[in-house]
Amino acid sequence: MNEISTGLYKELLDRMSDGVYFVDRDRRILYWNEGATRLTGYEPEEIVGLYCQDNTLCHVDSAGNQLCLAGCPLSECLEDGTAHDAEVFLRHKQGRRVPVNVRVQPIRSDDGSIIGAVEIFRDNTAQIEVRRKAEAMERLAFLDPLTQLPNRRFLEMSLRTALIQYQAPGDPFGVLVCDLNGFKTINDRFGHPSGDRALKEVAKTLSAALRSADIVGRWGGDEFLAIAYNVTFEVLGELAERCLALVENASYRNGDDALEGLSISIGCAMVKPGDDIDSLVTRADRRMYAKKKDGWNARAELAGRQECG
Repeated sequence: MNEISTGLYKELLDRMSDGVYFVDRDRRILYWNEGATRLTGYEPEEIVGLYCQDNTLCHVDSAGNQLCLAGCPLSECLEDGTAHDAEVFLRHKQGRRVPVNVRVQPIRSDDGSIIGAVEIFRDNTAQIEVRRKAEAMERLAFLDPLTQLPNRRFLEMSLRTALIQYQAPGDPFGVLVCDLNGFKTINDRFGHPSGDRALKEVAKTLSAALRSADIVGRWGGDEFLAIAYNVTFEVLGELAERCLALVENASYRNGDDALEGLSISIGCAMVKPGDDIDSLVTRADRRMYAKKKDGWNARAELAGRQECG
């Protein structure tokens, strides 16, 4: 009866698509099913009798740490007697890395003492790919594909959050609305690829000009919007001046591969009680268009209560 039971259990385990193997207290491999062979390329006779610490499968985590030598789920299971789950990468016999989900459980004798452990593992490639696609879609939903900056949707979410924080503890913030001067002329004269290059250069320059905690993104067309946190009127004006100066020292390549200069107009506004997104951005937008009328290179008077308040 025991032989029939043993044979039946082995057949059932070998029919599993998951890899299964047993170890004793010393982490010596006692059993290796066909699923484990399919996932790793190793036949039972190549594995049974070896120890986990021999590092044949070279399990590593996402950071590249070798789990067979330290942090092994099997070892932890044998020590604390509880089940452990992990996402690891094993090394296939042919050398490639295979992502697997691992589930380890203790094996106990009749008296309850731990005499070994069983590990069940399955290929995690499909799940990782699904996760990567989901993360990519999530990034694309908030990313402008041309400039690789946050898009308007993300900026509006960030503005809503900033307004809520302003209403609670009163954290001050301001916005900068930036418009690329002569964008239509660039497209008409040199073509849309040149216009795209100009936008990319402005995007990179604005990102470098602002502080690490600030957010800058593409609001739409040739317009960018930045959110500057924990600023005064004066600091917001200084940030605007810095953006103007750095963009004026930037350039892009036209259709003839010659360098062309760039300039932007900027309007700024500090948040006020009762503001919503529209009122705040409209105030900064109005000031930006006023600057355009004064001339593209008008640089002064961006700081101060009158201009940024």
